[in-house]
Amino acid sequence: MGRKRLSEKERQAYLEGLKRYHRKGIPIYIDDEELAESEWDRIFEIQEDGSFYMSDYVGADTGKLEEIRFDKVKYK
Repeated sequence: MGRKRLSEKERQAYLEGLKRYHRKGIPIYIDDEELAESEWDRIFEIQEDGSFYMSDYVGADTGKLEEIRFDKVKYK
């Protein structure tokens, strides 16, 4: 199963969506750290070992979005 790489336009649209959530107070974590928006583009990187970032939209018990996390996982 191949992985589709996003175009620059698709990447920018995704990052703009994250920025909208962030402006509403939703924290964005990458590898358990809140990084500057200028570093968010690392979520699109695929490493030599095949690892990549997977998103997790974490909700509270009330159903409201609480945080967005990106953690590195390895594709086997």
